Amino acid sequence: MAWDEWEQLKSQAVERQSTQMQLNQYPADQGGGGTQGDLVAGQQDLAAVGKAAHDLFTDFTTYSGHARVASEAAAGGLKGEGFALGGALEHVTERWSQQSKTLLDACAHISNHLRFTKNQHAADESYIAGTISSIATLDEGFDDRKGH
Repeated sequence: MAWDEWEQLKSQAVERQSTQMQLNQYPADQGGGGTQGDLVAGQQDLAAVGKAAHDLFTDFTTYSGHARVASEAAAGGLKGEGFALGGALEHVTERWSQQSKTLLDACAHISNHLRFTKNQHAADESYIAGTISSIATLDEGFDDRKGH
């Protein structure tokens, strides 16, 4: 292959590649409406997520407990009658309990974290307001000193 051929093939490849490029976004004139690129989650959104996590925790605790008790009883009955299926069902019941606890822990973590975040943001807002208030007081002192 000659050098000229190589250069021609490279330039053709670059041309093909540039026409195939596509950005995964809306064109500027169509926009997503509002603050493009900013993730916004309002208090109502966070409250809804927290409530859903709490509701799932409460309901799942009740219903998974019923399923566990019924499965344990069935496993015990089957094992008592000499069925190998009883041991298998007992194993499934143990795994169910472990997985249920994991899900319940995750739900509690979500709910607790959102509550903590809400309280932390309120404390941050209070701190910022106090700091800004102090700056305004300081500015007034400088203005008084200048005779304004």
